[in-house]
Amino acid sequence: MTLSLYDTMSRAKRPFTPKDPSRVTLYVCGPTVYNFAHIGNFRPVVVFDLLFRVLRDLYGEAAVKYAANVTDVDDKINRKAAEEGVPIATITNRYLDAYNADARALGALPPTFQPRVTETMDAIVKMIGDLVGQNAAYAAEGHVLFDTQAFPDYGKLSGRPMDEMIAGARVDVAPYKRHPADFVLWKPSKENEPEWPSPWGPGRPGWHIECTAMIEEALGLPIDIHGGGIDLVFPHHENELAQGVCAGHGHEYAHVWMHNGFLNMGEEKMSKSVGNVALAHDLLKLYPGEAIRWALLSGHYRQPLEWNDTLIEQAKSALDRLYRVLDDADRFLAGEAPAGGYDSPAAEADYAAVQAALHDDLNTPTAFAALFQLADKVRAAVMAKDARTVSSGRDLLKEAGGLMGFLGADPQAWFQSGADDDLKGKVEALIAERQTARATKNWPEADRIRAELAALNVEVMDGPNGATWRIKEQA
Repeated sequence: MTLSLYDTMSRAKRPFTPKDPSRVTLYVCGPTVYNFAHIGNFRPVVVFDLLFRVLRDLYGEAAVKYAANVTDVDDKINRKAAEEGVPIATITNRYLDAYNADARALGALPPTFQPRVTETMDAIVKMIGDLVGQNAAYAAEGHVLFDTQAFPDYGKLSGRPMDEMIAGARVDVAPYKRHPADFVLWKPSKENEPEWPSPWGPGRPGWHIECTAMIEEALGLPIDIHGGGIDLVFPHHENELAQGVCAGHGHEYAHVWMHNGFLNMGEEKMSKSVGNVALAHDLLKLYPGEAIRWALLSGHYRQPLEWNDTLIEQAKSALDRLYRVLDDADRFLAGEAPAGGYDSPAAEADYAAVQAALHDDLNTPTAFAALFQLADKVRAAVMAKDARTVSSGRDLLKEAGGLMGFLGADPQAWFQSGADDDLKGKVEALIAERQTARATKNWPEADRIRAELAALNVEVMDGPNGATWRIKEQA
């Protein structure tokens, strides 16, 4: 199958061909670690984790190198550290640990590389020096600035005219700038702020140069795919492109530029500055990570997505449906011994349809539909007591779900996830009492216990290997 991806630069969907199939490179802008990340910050995490999985499926796990950076030098970090009276590393380590834990809970695989600005400072200073040497940057009053006039294609990625870019950059037009659009590569630190040595005086890097230096050090330039949120196209990615090319990397910085749409809360983009945020850290206390992941992938990644409780509830119901099929298949197969050597052509076609949808610019709505078609065939095979088809179809359903980061839980654990330890203990005790009543043919007592379990919103399933249970789906 051919993987097609929408490229922001060319404004077109086109076949993807890596420059080296044995080393496919992907870079995505990561977090600034000064607080818990809101769920909008995790849309690109989940979207590009899906792409990471698809690339690994196509080219092999060892061939795909994925870097997602960490910005651990920032004004917000400095303020937080000053408020708490601690070093910036205390803040950044705390919130990076939380971010990575939340990402894992959302099913995101760890990237191959997770470079940090503070650990890449030598490479950043070197790249700034290279830009100065190429006459693409200049020193002025303790700062080093990129000269946008040195890059004739400045604005090509975002498609903005120069006057609009100047207005949209939202930076002060300092008197030492040669051109209003020029941007900072290095700047003096303020009093009591962290600083690093450089040929231009002690200070710290600007935002844009960080990513370019980290990409070059972790992956090498140019790269195959550069990803991030749509809000990063300008100025961040526009500036990355300009400085990366001018630092001596030919005419290409990234072969494909990919950007996910906003996650909106109501009619506005989710933003801490606006205050309309839902923290992933809090949502994960209320919903399974897979359900939140499903919600984030429920719309096409390039389109805006409206975030609300209904979206997550629908995602949970969708996964309940799939896990119920797996659970029914497992319980059926526990009493059957399927003969080997049989495949289900219809189920295989649905698996291929899941792959085809993902290869079509990560078309998750179509992939979800194909996943449900596959699940329906497994359910039909269970009803028909076709053990061989149930066995092969169940395995294909789990494999197709796994390609997208779903169906990794044991079905019983999934359906019991809404029960705390006290409820689980009570249910297990009642089921044991019911088993005793059934063994002694005390049917009234067995029925009474089943009714008590039903009042606890628990469904009991009797099988050849004993009874299992699950929390009932909400109507």
